Amino acid sequence: MRNLIFLALLSASLSCALQFPFDVNYLWWNRLQPLPSPATAEPRSPRIAIIGAGAGGSSAAFWISKAKERYGLDVAIDVYESNDYIGGRSTTVYPYNDTAYEPLELGAFIFVEANKNLQRAVNEFNLSLSRFDEEIDDIAIWDGENVLYTLSATKSWGSRILSWLHSVKFLLRYGYSSLRTQGLVKAMTAKIVTLYEPEAPTWSSIEELNASFNWTELVSQTGAEYFQSHGVSQTFAEEAIEAGTRVNYAQSIDSIHGLGATVSLATSGGVRVRGGNQQVFEQFVKRSGAQVFLKTKVVGIERQSANGWIIVTKDERRDYSAVVIAAPYHTSHISLPADLSSLIPPQPYAHVHITLLTTTASTPNPVYFGHKPGSKVATNVLATFGGVRHGGSPSEFNFISYQGRTKFAKNETHDEQETDEWIVKISSPERISDEWLATQFQNQVGWVLRKEWDAFPVLSPMTRFPPIKLDDGLFYINAFEPFISCMETETLASRNVVDLLLREKFNASVCAVEGERRRPGGFVYGWDC
Repeated sequence: MRNLIFLALLSASLSCALQFPFDVNYLWWNRLQPLPSPATAEPRSPRIAIIGAGAGGSSAAFWISKAKERYGLDVAIDVYESNDYIGGRSTTVYPYNDTAYEPLELGAFIFVEANKNLQRAVNEFNLSLSRFDEEIDDIAIWDGENVLYTLSATKSWGSRILSWLHSVKFLLRYGYSSLRTQGLVKAMTAKIVTLYEPEAPTWSSIEELNASFNWTELVSQTGAEYFQSHGVSQTFAEEAIEAGTRVNYAQSIDSIHGLGATVSLATSGGVRVRGGNQQVFEQFVKRSGAQVFLKTKVVGIERQSANGWIIVTKDERRDYSAVVIAAPYHTSHISLPADLSSLIPPQPYAHVHITLLTTTASTPNPVYFGHKPGSKVATNVLATFGGVRHGGSPSEFNFISYQGRTKFAKNETHDEQETDEWIVKISSPERISDEWLATQFQNQVGWVLRKEWDAFPVLSPMTRFPPIKLDDGLFYINAFEPFISCMETETLASRNVVDLLLREKFNASVCAVEGERRRPGGFVYGWDC
């Protein structure tokens, strides 16, 4: 159990998982009116605009293309992206800016076995995976001043006596809180898995979905309040669970809502796509047949008199039957009619600094963490707000994670080869200086790259969420983000939006009414019908 919890904390980073390997009872939902069969759906020739080509926007284009195949719809899709790449907060870079190396994830760097849409995409698109947990060595929890607990995550425990001693140490510090936490996580994931099943719901608002899941307690309380009310010790919540919330959302257990805290622990089997996770989103767009406008910022959305919308960029105006906003509204700076912009409440985002580097130092500096020079220290350090609570200094980072060695890519002359340098990823609330890096990695730093992200929404306790439908033919995927935010849930939110849009505009859906035969490997709604 202790091994599972601490692996979950680290593999949670910029991802979230939605399932455990246990049986659940499916929820039943009030469905919308039955749709006509694909044979009777009336062909149309409209255009749909999608703003944003991250996980939500790229998958929205893909879901529309599925409806086009199943219903014979003649729908044109245009995708607008202000960056020069597809993938949003999932993008790669090369050590030393040299493409001879294997690329590194700069943003959302893992997902998990239970993320069914992403896993299915990997299989359908013939991509390959590498396991993140195979690269994890020791994990430590740090409060900014002291190492609170250290666990060997994936290496052999050695003798039975050593394993027993570690178990006793864990129980003495945390008791059975990990078991109670695991039960709460399972209860949450048992409801999430219904979003992949044949009777998957279409929800018109986040409040509707929240009520159906009976999650008012989860989203209206802080994580600290929620776990305490369910018998989880304060020590476990402020150390083990908060390490997960800091890694996943850069928030403390005292400020994040209970659902965000629980999602931060619902992880196992972290994986990444070889060559970069953004390949999934590139394939979504490619297979959708959408026309893509990269480096094209949408500055405004205006009403058109004939029940449509106008997309305004710096250089032109285009007419559309429907528009899907697949980017955070307030950080995208898109102008909307005043009656619509007022519907979307302000949503702060956690601003984080990501530092990628290579080093020949096999561990961080032990002296920094209060150990003697030359001591063995954890290569993955997860920080809490514990130091601040006790009147001390905050941690200078959210996490430090050694992620294996740099590798030269396989080519015609040689197979993939490891180098003598380690890859390290650091998330921090402020910029990490060169001097700090030199001290932390004992003057053995090679290449360094820094990136600032508005990485994820601040998940404060709430009961009201942004609207999914802003107006007829105008939908907002990122309304889901203050509820749950990760790559996988963006694909679920986009599927729901596409279902709503297709029903409204074309009397169609992502899935045909008559259904299709289930494919081998498990049913996933949207991919299967």
